[in-house]
Amino acid sequence: MIRVQIVEQHGTNLYKTLVEAMRSGKLRTFSVTKRGRRVTHTKSDYPGWMNWSYADGIIVCEVLSPRKPGSEWKLLSALIGRLADKYADRIHSISIQFPDAIVPESTKRR
Repeated sequence: MIRVQIVEQHGTNLYKTLVEAMRSGKLRTFSVTKRGRRVTHTKSDYPGWMNWSYADGIIVCEVLSPRKPGSEWKLLSALIGRLADKYADRIHSISIQFPDAIVPESTKRR
């Protein structure tokens, strides 16, 4: 799982804009279901989905790919690319966390 936080510029209503664009077909790369809480890529080359939530100008996305673990980056890349291309003027910042990343143990010195 990869977690992404998108902070919108004040007063731009980015979340509402994105959901409406996906539903209307203006943003054909992604589709939205479950009342705007689940986002998937329209092509099957990008496995998995994103769970979205929104509060106080921050969109939180959890990128999941349970059938192909480790391929979440494909969906993440498509999302970041589309946001940078079409909605950069509405975004203040984007933060990416890797909460499931395994940190290798440090080697012990003898």
